[in-house]
Amino acid sequence: MNLLMHICCGPCTIYPLKELRTHGHAVTGLFYNSNIHPYQEYLRRKQTLQEYAGKILLNVVWPDGYPMEEFLSQVANRHEDRCVYCLTDRMKYTAEQAKKDHYDAFTSTLLYSRYQKHDLIRQIGEELGHQTGVPFYYQDFRVGWNEGVKISREMGMYRQPYCGCIYSEKERYYA
Repeated sequence: MNLLMHICCGPCTIYPLKELRTHGHAVTGLFYNSNIHPYQEYLRRKQTLQEYAGKILLNVVWPDGYPMEEFLSQVANRHEDRCVYCLTDRMKYTAEQAKKDHYDAFTSTLLYSRYQKHDLIRQIGEELGHQTGVPFYYQDFRVGWNEGVKISREMGMYRQPYCGCIYSEKERYYA
């Protein structure tokens, strides 16, 4: 199967990509993450993924721009709903790109993280799959969490300490 995989960061790519390739899937990455703040954090995650992708021969689509303003306008004063918007935005962009470029299915490295809202990601992906006509490829990659963390540390990859949005940064550091 020819898959388009939304990628949140380099470390979260390790295990899902290994699994998908092991099962014979051709994978192209897509780095679309307007939720990541501040901009220096966005650039650091992007650079880490670029370096990793070069080492493992992963083609990654890098959309132009940094649509931070749209993200902020949608989550301002909606603290409790921010994750729904964030996940939907990133998955919708991926599903639309998968349709435009004729992929067999789409998926996300978000399914790897123990810290993400896994059931919500799956629900959103499946709904978008029905809407776009491009199936959402579901696999619970969390089983490989420890393996991915170990490999990323051995490689000296930058491992971010929060999901990316300004709210999660505050929750991580505000005492």
